[in-house]
Amino acid sequence: MSKKIMIVDDSSMMRLVVHNVLQEAGYNIVEASNGLDALGKLQGGEKVDLIICDVNMPEMDGLTFVQTYRAIPELQYIPVLMLTTEIDEEKKKVAKAAGVRAWMVKPFNKDILLSAVAKLV
Repeated sequence: MSKKIMIVDDSSMMRLVVHNVLQEAGYNIVEASNGLDALGKLQGGEKVDLIICDVNMPEMDGLTFVQTYRAIPELQYIPVLMLTTEIDEEKKKVAKAAGVRAWMVKPFNKDILLSAVAKLV
C-alpha cells in the first residue's frame, strides 16, 4: 500500500507541481489550500503519512497549523516537512520546536524532495 501525503499550500500551481512529483514516485496525494483546510480534512478522518506544508498562507499559516494539529493526540505523530520560500531563522526555530522534521526552501530540487520524503515516511 502506497503512502499518502498531504500537500498544504495556498498556491494551486505549487500544489500541482509537488503533487505531480510525488504521484510520479508512487505516493497518494491529498491537497489542502491552507492550514484551516488541512486541519478540517485531518479532523474529518483523512489519514496521511506525511504533511508537506508552506509557511505563509491565508486563514491559517503553516506554523499555526502545525502547532494546532500537534496538540490533537490522534494527529500529533504525523511528520511534517515545511516547503517554503521562508528563510527566517527564527521561524525555523519555532517550526522545530513545534515538531517540524525538515525544512526545504522553494524552488526545490525534485531528487532532494523525494529523498527527504522517503526518509520521513
